[in-house]
Amino acid sequence: MTEHLLHLTEEPLWEAARKAGTYEMSTRGRTLREEGFIHCSLPHQLPTVAQAVYGTDDQGLVVLVIDPGRLPAPVRYEAMEPGGEEFPHIYGPLPADAVVEVRPWAAHSSRAGGEAG
Repeated sequence: MTEHLLHLTEEPLWEAARKAGTYEMSTRGRTLREEGFIHCSLPHQLPTVAQAVYGTDDQGLVVLVIDPGRLPAPVRYEAMEPGGEEFPHIYGPLPADAVVEVRPWAAHSSRAGGEAG
């Protein structure tokens, strides 16, 4: 079984996408169209990504748990710089039915060493 991908987003954005059937945000303030892909993380990467993208402004966030087997778009693992850590990127819209779970983001538990994603 392939490891689930995680995507951190604002709850209202997810709710709108769920109703529309497709999620098309890449990262905070950037759409799939603008960025070219949807930024995702593996579970161990999520706390660092959350801090980098949202900092302490992390209220009202949810973690989308994505089954990569349900994605029609390709997933590529890419590093931001040569030799850097690779992150999963979805190169197309995220169908709502590929999201198998939605969890509230609990930054305090991840900082304390608990698993947030």
